[in-house]
Amino acid sequence: QSQFVESGGGLVQPGGSLRLSCESSGFTIDDLDIGWLRQVPGKEREGVSCIRARDNEAYYADDVLGRFTISRDNAKRTIYLQMDDLKPEDTANYYCASDPYYYCSSYQSIPLLKSDLSYRGKGTLVTVSS
Repeated sequence: QSQFVESGGGLVQPGGSLRLSCESSGFTIDDLDIGWLRQVPGKEREGVSCIRARDNEAYYADDVLGRFTISRDNAKRTIYLQMDDLKPEDTANYYCASDPYYYCSSYQSIPLLKSDLSYRGKGTLVTVSS
């Protein structure tokens, strides 16, 4: 049972933009550090970004730094991922994840998103192609 519902994926040309949304299924996210991951079929999932609940501090993987922006709206129980200057290698299923014991404390927290966190969604597919 998914605890997050992602949306906003689709087909976009290289250089284009998409904004993904991740809404919790009926629970508050005010105290949760949350991250975005992506996975290409047949490949290992990889962390993309995380955002801290306490002060909205955010961290990014090297290959998306400067192109992606994570944000949150606690009142809407939603996390966003603004993706600009998209590249074909960004093609993947994107989903969000969190856990009461997950802490977005630094850049090193991003790979930890690959762990079996308690809350996650099924994802939304992003395809970057001309």
